[in-house]
Amino acid sequence: MTVKKRPSDLTSLERFNLYYREKEPPLTAGQKFRRFIWNPKTKQFCGRTASSWSKISLFYFTFYAALAILVAICMWTFLQLLDARQPKWQLESSIIGTNPGLGFRPTPPEVASSVIWYRGNEPSSYRFWIEELSTFLKSYKRDANKSGAGQNIHNCDFKLPPPAGKVCDVDVNAWGPCIEENGFAYHKSTPCVFLKLNKIFGWKPAFYNSSDSLPTAMPDDLKDHIRNMTAFDKNYLNMVWVSCQGENPADRENIGPIQYLPYRGFPGYYFPYTNQEGYLSPLVAVHLQRPKTGMLINIECRAWAHNIMYDRHEGIGSVHIEIMVE
Repeated sequence: MTVKKRPSDLTSLERFNLYYREKEPPLTAGQKFRRFIWNPKTKQFCGRTASSWSKISLFYFTFYAALAILVAICMWTFLQLLDARQPKWQLESSIIGTNPGLGFRPTPPEVASSVIWYRGNEPSSYRFWIEELSTFLKSYKRDANKSGAGQNIHNCDFKLPPPAGKVCDVDVNAWGPCIEENGFAYHKSTPCVFLKLNKIFGWKPAFYNSSDSLPTAMPDDLKDHIRNMTAFDKNYLNMVWVSCQGENPADRENIGPIQYLPYRGFPGYYFPYTNQEGYLSPLVAVHLQRPKTGMLINIECRAWAHNIMYDRHEGIGSVHIEIMVE
């Protein structure tokens, strides 16, 4: 319980404040805000004097300067351990591993979808697919490679691997029906799909070095193709072979004949990938020459090499494509 003092019990200062202190009228909200910004009586700006502001500014300046120096030292240390040309962890030591994935283009707009659907008599329905392929192949055009990284491009062959400092060309302009000028044959209801192996730094394919020791799971038509090619030139054994076929018996009936361009696989002279300037991933154009219209066709394309593992359910070593042409 607080006992109120009598005037006779107050000190001189308390009596002065009680009787002579100037009574201030109540302030409005605007006046209180302006008083907070600058108080002429206490010389405070935003609630702090100049001395207080200088002390807190010095503290934060020192704190953030020390933090910036610490981050700079960490970044410099990390950069000394990195190589701009090659990853530190490669092949078995890396997260990517040694089993390259097989992809296809054009890809549907929905990420989880693998369906290529259009109406053959409606240009507007297949314009998207043509534009997707044109955008994807832009870096492969010779006109886009006349300067800069394109100067490293070399016309390779099985007997003519790329010289030091050069990379092999991928001439997409000479692939018959699967060229941009032909609309990739979508207007003829015979669409083209492009396959590519994902790049893995330093990975080399282990080729099937004999046409007499091909895996039993390999399709018979691919075995015959390999034997015919290698009978002509043994260098064709240095190939990551590709097969595309319907996943089910009905799909195999509906898919029709298939043409592969320029080869039925990825030539070995494109490997290994070592982050060469101007490097172009090899492609295989798959031309469906007479797919049955009005039917959804499930297609599985698979890459063949000793060190490419395969698992249909996990999507390892193969890619699933669905095509429907109406």
